[in-house]
Amino acid sequence: MTPTQSEEFIRGLQRAWSAEQASLRIYGDLARHEKDPSRRKVLLKLAESEQQHADRWANRLKELNSPLPADRESLRQRLWRWILVQSGTDNALKQIEKAEDQDEEQYGNLLELALSPADGEAIQTVREDEQGHSRLMHKAGTAAETAANLQGRLDVILHRESWHKRGGGWIGQAIYGANDGLGSVFGIVSGVAGATAGGPAVLVAGLAGMLASALSMGSGAYLASKAEREINQAEIDRERRELETHPEEEMEELSLFYQLKGVPEQEANTLAMHLVAQPDQALRTLTSEELGFNDQSLANPWVEALSATLSTAFGAFIPIIPFFFTRGYPAIIASFVISTLAHFLIGAAKTIVTGLNPWKSGMEMTLVGLGEALTTYVLGLLISPYVK
Repeated sequence: MTPTQSEEFIRGLQRAWSAEQASLRIYGDLARHEKDPSRRKVLLKLAESEQQHADRWANRLKELNSPLPADRESLRQRLWRWILVQSGTDNALKQIEKAEDQDEEQYGNLLELALSPADGEAIQTVREDEQGHSRLMHKAGTAAETAANLQGRLDVILHRESWHKRGGGWIGQAIYGANDGLGSVFGIVSGVAGATAGGPAVLVAGLAGMLASALSMGSGAYLASKAEREINQAEIDRERRELETHPEEEMEELSLFYQLKGVPEQEANTLAMHLVAQPDQALRTLTSEELGFNDQSLANPWVEALSATLSTAFGAFIPIIPFFFTRGYPAIIASFVISTLAHFLIGAAKTIVTGLNPWKSGMEMTLVGLGEALTTYVLGLLISPYVK
């Protein structure tokens, strides 16, 4: 063991002690400002854990005849802690998660500098505690965000129904795809019709716009759904590994999570114990209750892509239908009429996903569509003298 490595290890312990002291102050302040008894108890437990970590490093530094660093907060640290407390527990927990991740990384570096097997074991123990804190902060923040969101509440209520996906699943994708196709091509048709007085170019432009919109929406839906599925599947796999390697930690984590939701401590511990005793059920609960999804709710990228492509093409085809049969102002008027009606119907259909009033939603969509069409039509009229 070189003197340089020993000095680096001591400096690492001093930084770890300072970080634990900072976390201790934050958890303590949050606990003092938290009105809910269950949540306050959890915050105090986290503060107690940070105090134990700090005491561990203080004792080790004493054994190494090394002083503790000055326990003074900078102005920036004090301001950050005040802002966290004032922003409320839910937001503060999400922000603390980032700092917890940094602490966990710091312990990973410190582990490489351990002076003895005992030091390595102590660092690894604290590191796993920090990992548990980070996961708990992430899931507590996710739960708060979900509770404040309408679609999140629907997910919580309906998460066991296999057809229900985030944002309405393929049903929502089809509705929004049709709306996107209708709106974009209606605007194209209106603009070209204004510039050419409803000439043959309208049909060409409309068909090109329909194809471009459908392919764009389909490819975008596929890539977005695939990325979301991969991320969610990675979270599920991570939970599975944690459940297999650290069942006690997962049980405590699940219990603390339920306590944050207001479940009494004894009931939360009993519930967590029963769930962890059944690995498959525990995994489903950890992913659905804590992460907000399960393996059955993962969207199929191909279904999403097909739904987006076909629905966008369908919506985009509506404004150009009259131009297959006639030209000029009769076709323009017919396109305005059927497109306006389609906007209202699609707007009303959105309520399948949003749950809003269909008449209000339909009229809102109609006004937006008409505003877009009139704007592009006027633009077409303005540039018509320059169109040969």
